[in-house]
Amino acid sequence: MKRWMKMAATAAMMGSMLSSFAQADDAAPFVAKARQILETAVSMRTAEGHGLVPKLAEYLAGEFKAGGFDEKDIHILPVGETAALVVRYHGDGSSGKKPILLSAHMDVVDALPEDWERDPFKLIEEDGFFFGRGSEDNKFGLSVLTTTFLRLKAEGFVPDRDLIIAFSGDEESSMASTKALAHQYRDLTDSEFVLIADGGGGLLDEDGKAVSYDFQAAEKTYVTFEATVRNPGGHSSRPRADNAIYELSTSLKNIEAYQFPPELSDLTKAYFEEMSKLTPGPIGAAMKRFAENPKDKEALALLRAQPEYIGTTGTTCIATMLRGGHAENALPQSATATINCRVFPGSGLDNTLAQLKKAAGNDAIEWTMLGDPTESPGSPLRDDVLNAVRHAVHARYPDVPIIPQMSSGGSDGMHFRSVGMPSYGVSGIFMKASDGYAHGLNERVPVASLPAALEHWHIILTDLAGK
Repeated sequence: MKRWMKMAATAAMMGSMLSSFAQADDAAPFVAKARQILETAVSMRTAEGHGLVPKLAEYLAGEFKAGGFDEKDIHILPVGETAALVVRYHGDGSSGKKPILLSAHMDVVDALPEDWERDPFKLIEEDGFFFGRGSEDNKFGLSVLTTTFLRLKAEGFVPDRDLIIAFSGDEESSMASTKALAHQYRDLTDSEFVLIADGGGGLLDEDGKAVSYDFQAAEKTYVTFEATVRNPGGHSSRPRADNAIYELSTSLKNIEAYQFPPELSDLTKAYFEEMSKLTPGPIGAAMKRFAENPKDKEALALLRAQPEYIGTTGTTCIATMLRGGHAENALPQSATATINCRVFPGSGLDNTLAQLKKAAGNDAIEWTMLGDPTESPGSPLRDDVLNAVRHAVHARYPDVPIIPQMSSGGSDGMHFRSVGMPSYGVSGIFMKASDGYAHGLNERVPVASLPAALEHWHIILTDLAGK
């Protein structure tokens, strides 16, 4: 009996391997297409001020048309000097569910060619990496999503609900196109939930072994305040008892000493529970204790001493810029500090500002909130999305833990979450932390990530929208 069970298990394993090989063979021509799209996208300097995002949108629209998508389902949406691109893949509606939205961005942080070792606007393959601005963030994601749509269409796949691609054009700056996608063009983008190519992803250790996969389901709110102290000033040879620079400095030292209250959500609780299993020593123990009791002062102090974990324990605010005075021989008439905050979901901007004011201890300070920050809630940990991601990740790396994550950075997901569309960062990239150069010099992504990410997204979409 045991022999037959072993034979059956072996047969099942072989069947699974053959299926994987068949999938890899099916994807082979699309790896070349994905590379071509990535190469073309990187060659366009789609940074703010260069006006090239519409050109990239036109190029991608042409790829979708050539791949069999009807022109009426392809929308280039001008937003100032930039643009957004929306493409609808029609399903048969058999699930009765709303569409799934797929998000990436076409713009990049600018790069100065004279600072780079290689041309940042030319895709260069070297030492097992693709180098170039946007090779990771986020032209890789848009190239893989575009190619996945082309592949599914070529395979004759009919989803049980609509799938919608929404590429924004200024995620790295004002996010005006993302706001337009979430509000002005909601009729084109309205979906049950959003999958984001510019978030989440897998971690490899320095030996190339898969360690974990981050499933991004929340973002902290990015908000910046200016704190200004004013003074009549005067001649520097006749110092006053009050001085704008000294007063502001005292308040900044008060803020430096202030600790925002610890906070724990279902997502961050799951994060610390999973991370505690992977983290040895006192830090891992502190994670476990904090997940059980966020009021554990010793555990909190240990975690907040680590830059990579402090942001997950609650709101953070930090002084980032200073300006003051107007002449070396005059008393300062004003002094201003810029304070950047990453607010824990649900804490609220007003509450954060109230805590800053109290910590500063100076009622005369003038406070100004810069820009128009967007608050968004955390997304629920949906079983259907988690199971599809788990299937995709474990097809490559069996048993790698899927760890829910709250990002301290920002992505297009915040705007979709703010209008009631849960959003999840599910990038197909696995890479070492030491190879992460997004926004920096010599940005790169492993060449091996391209075919792997194509399979990753193919599994996720066929799981979530297949019959």
